[in-house]
Amino acid sequence: MSRPVTLFTGQWADLPLEEICKKASQWGYDGIELPCWGDHFNVQKALSDESYCKGRHDLLGKYGLKVWAISNHLVGQAVCDLIDERHKLILPEHVWGDGKPEGVRQRAAKEMMDTARAAQKLGVKVANGFTGSSIWHLLYSFPPVSDAMIEAGFKDLADRWNPILDVFKECGVRFGLEVHPTEIAFDLYSAEMALKALNHRPEFGFNFDPSHLLWQMVDSVEFIRAFPDRIYHVHVKDAARTLNGKSGILGSHINFGDPRRGWDFRSPGRGQVDFDAIARTLNEIGYAGPLSVEWEDPGMDREYGAAEAARFVKERMGFKSAGRLFDSAFAEGQAKK
Repeated sequence: MSRPVTLFTGQWADLPLEEICKKASQWGYDGIELPCWGDHFNVQKALSDESYCKGRHDLLGKYGLKVWAISNHLVGQAVCDLIDERHKLILPEHVWGDGKPEGVRQRAAKEMMDTARAAQKLGVKVANGFTGSSIWHLLYSFPPVSDAMIEAGFKDLADRWNPILDVFKECGVRFGLEVHPTEIAFDLYSAEMALKALNHRPEFGFNFDPSHLLWQMVDSVEFIRAFPDRIYHVHVKDAARTLNGKSGILGSHINFGDPRRGWDFRSPGRGQVDFDAIARTLNEIGYAGPLSVEWEDPGMDREYGAAEAARFVKERMGFKSAGRLFDSAFAEGQAKK
């Protein structure tokens, strides 16, 4: 069976789930990666209402769709972050509470534990998300950053996420960190450090997203080959570097969609990510999970782009491994003489 092609509806949470399900089905998707915001998937309802998860499946099934993963990026971000007013914009009220930073972090950790329980009730084996980071602001080593400060950041990851991952283990669910700037792991080396900090426990792996690697000039194929047993989920998302000598890859404090930026997101197939090489490498490691389109392109209508992306992924990334050498027929033909 070829890998299912799903649509991550985190960027579509302004629409009711049924509306985006109808559209996704018409565009040719096999399923939905459900985000834990909007009305698409509610963690607490999944735990408190015995009919809720069945209702989600019934709604998806009405349009011929399935679900293989849920995602709770927004709450996960708050587990390790240094909390400020930005987080209030992305967190549920019961997680934000009074906004006192440590309380927010603890409530976010509890919600991520509940996310694992909700995933189990829904019957999916992967919950994706972010971890946040207490040391992202130390990225550039000036004023000078000591090794001890970086080590403390990874210790904070272990202290806050090991109890969460204990619940993931109990539930038989794996957490897929989207390796991403502002997270504890944002490239290959920091991903290695995160795994080491968590003692390589199997509940923790990666939601592979090449778009965030490309603009940092990290090789996506090398990332997959470095962690073949930790690719728990895959986002299909494209990006393009647009460097013109006036800007760099750090964004210049200019928002997405502005042509002055040094990079931006693109609809799959319209950027610089080598999806052919990625598909071949996913075949090499035996990845059989979803290819989930995370559609972002500030210069394109999203419905046009999402429909095009479904076709692109099925046509360009849906091929299987050969299973044999292309010239094996020569010898086989001779043997039949």
